[in-house]
Amino acid sequence: MLKKKIAYSILDLAIVSQGKSLADTFDHTLKLAQAADEKGYTRYWLAEHHNAVAIGSSAPPILIGKIAEGTKRIRVGSGGIMLPNHSPLIIAEQFGTLGILYPNRIDLGLGRAPGTDQATASAIRSDFHQAAMSFPTEVQKIEHYFSVDNAKEKVRATIAEGVEVPLYILGSSTDSAHLAAKKGLPYAFASHFATTHLMNALEIYRAEFQPSDVLDKPYTMAGVNIIVADTDEEAERISTSLYGMIIGLLTGKRGYMQPPTEMTDELRELSRHPSVIQMLDYSFIGSKETVKQGIKEFMDKTQIDELIAVTNIFDGQDRLKSYSLFADIMQELNEEILEQKAITEEH
Repeated sequence: MLKKKIAYSILDLAIVSQGKSLADTFDHTLKLAQAADEKGYTRYWLAEHHNAVAIGSSAPPILIGKIAEGTKRIRVGSGGIMLPNHSPLIIAEQFGTLGILYPNRIDLGLGRAPGTDQATASAIRSDFHQAAMSFPTEVQKIEHYFSVDNAKEKVRATIAEGVEVPLYILGSSTDSAHLAAKKGLPYAFASHFATTHLMNALEIYRAEFQPSDVLDKPYTMAGVNIIVADTDEEAERISTSLYGMIIGLLTGKRGYMQPPTEMTDELRELSRHPSVIQMLDYSFIGSKETVKQGIKEFMDKTQIDELIAVTNIFDGQDRLKSYSLFADIMQELNEEILEQKAITEEH
């Protein structure tokens, strides 16, 4: 049973649909963020990916600046910056700059994966594997660069020192759960595609959590795939683009996101393949009523503090509508939680 209000946020990959340019995609990204700002979403995060024709979020800091400039309230950040691809000093300078331009609105989520294939990871950084193994040390460097105490050091990110940019540890396995717990940082799990280890990772993080200057108790976030439409049938039709994208990813046939089709017997069979199910296990597709029930069960099961919605839909208007309906769902669930809490306190 849910006992507290749940924050709800967006993770965006700036998906490029067939027939749309990158400029079109970035314009839609801003429109979506502006709509999310109005609908009560807590944060809007962009994920770093490379060498993927259908993903436009190759340079999150630049898109974060565009979105923060075009919105008013919502927090904007990275979900995440793939730290082994970068120098911690440069990341601190970039996000320190963003933190100054948009005070108390910028988040820095950090992950250790490359966000791409092996060949591209090597092209980005020849010593990627070594950098990935040094992830805890690299996170520590960023913490130092943002600290006012770093003013005493020979190497400084002067633009970041003392700037309020919260750090988040991202994970898709259990490794980062140990690190987030040890550092007392909030933990975001990529359960929108890495479903196998979610519960184990949350258990590790909560059991090993050490209070810090940032948090006095664990703070958990989890990604889910969300497609909401007026009816279950319409949501299923829209979801065929997502299934097509995942099947293409698994078979090596990557391309732009394709228009939805009717759910054929062949596609339905492919959607039930174990590999597809494993990637999309935490997907909630349907009408408001259907998705609301699924989300309630997911939150009861995980007891997370924040839900991060990933909505990969071909048509921009369908995507805006889905996120609007999902915000309505979350607001209704949170109202029900408050009502139940009030009843409990009365008795």
